Amino acid sequence: MAVALAAVATTTRSILLRDVDHRISRLLTQETGEFANFVAQGVDPATGAAFTDPRRLLQVFLQRQYSDPDEELLGLSPGSGQRPHVIRQSRDLPAGVALHRDADALTRIHRSRDRSGTLDRPEGEIRWAKVPIGLRPGPGATAVPSGAAFVVAFHAGREQAVADEAFRTLLAISGVALLMTTGIGWAVAGRILAPVRVVRATAAQLTEQDLTRRIPVEGNDDIAALAETFNGMLDRLERAFAAQRQFVDDAGHELRTPITIVRGHLELMGDEPGEREETVRLVTDELDRMSRIVEDLLLLAKAERPDFVSPEPVQLGELTADVFVKARALGERDWVLDGVADREAVLDPQRVTQAMVQLAQNAVQHTVPGQRVRIGSRDLGDRLEVYVADSGPGVQDRDAQVIFERFRRGTARRGSRTSGAGLGLSIVKAIAEGHRGGRVELRPTEGGGATFVLVLEDTT
Repeated sequence: MAVALAAVATTTRSILLRDVDHRISRLLTQETGEFANFVAQGVDPATGAAFTDPRRLLQVFLQRQYSDPDEELLGLSPGSGQRPHVIRQSRDLPAGVALHRDADALTRIHRSRDRSGTLDRPEGEIRWAKVPIGLRPGPGATAVPSGAAFVVAFHAGREQAVADEAFRTLLAISGVALLMTTGIGWAVAGRILAPVRVVRATAAQLTEQDLTRRIPVEGNDDIAALAETFNGMLDRLERAFAAQRQFVDDAGHELRTPITIVRGHLELMGDEPGEREETVRLVTDELDRMSRIVEDLLLLAKAERPDFVSPEPVQLGELTADVFVKARALGERDWVLDGVADREAVLDPQRVTQAMVQLAQNAVQHTVPGQRVRIGSRDLGDRLEVYVADSGPGVQDRDAQVIFERFRRGTARRGSRTSGAGLGLSIVKAIAEGHRGGRVELRPTEGGGATFVLVLEDTT
């Protein structure tokens, strides 16, 4: 902006100076043209005839003129010595400025062969124009040079000073405008970039232990969109770190017990073959349980990833029938294939099968041989449901709110089949919520028992 303002001021000064030059040129042309017409057509008022004396011609002409400010009208005729005689008609100018007082300058103009020119003096620049006077001795005679001349001189200093003053004024105004614009730009840029500084400060304060800070979102411009995107990134980071910490905490909590059991049995193991065999069996059983816990924890950790489920079009009726066939091998129960939704659905068949088999396994653990377990699916228009319903003791009210949490078990379980780590329903919940709009619900079974339902949105 400074360069632009300087260019505007400089261009304005050039235009003003050019206008001054054109105005002076027009004035010089006008004055010399009037004098040339007077020489050709004028008559001496004393005789009524054409002028024969150049001094008389200059005196009569200059008496009839009125010069403009900064303008001098001069008549020059040969004088004694080298200097011309001066006949003048002009406004009074300061003695140090007036041309008619500068004999050397007048001599140079009088002797110059040019009809116009510029005279540079310490007192200022002078633009001048000259008309040599030639008189005819008689009618029809050829004009004879008389050595006299009419000179128009214009002192351009004042006009140029006006342009320079306008230039300085414009520079001052431009400087003030530049300062004001700089201040306003600084303030506006500060307000615009304030959210960016907040983003930078928030990012600088983030640590693995504290990902709770968020950027306040105001308005709906690009900066607000940046803040929302940054907050979304922080949400994902916080969930990722929370999942990592929970995985480490859960693994440490659940693996501590089997490791202690394995260590204790190995330390107390004797040399008798029967005792060694029993110890190996117990250790192997605990290692298998540790392996299952680790696999379940890894599965739950993967639930935070966007590729945890891979939906694809499947026939829900065929999927329900496949789950029913697989579940029948889990135990001797009265397995019933209940309702079947005969339609196409978009879901992850492997994950849904995994969740349904887990629910069937839970139903087996909470029932005895011969009790009924129903597996089915329903089409409810805008949503789909797949369910497993058992006829066991059901879930107590105090357990209904916690059984889907990790390592939480219900109190109504059947002794020998309670060796799980409490991750099964957490896995089912993760699979259901991995589908868009999905969830798992616990509902009572008519006649007693519990019904676990995977509710999935219809995305076909």
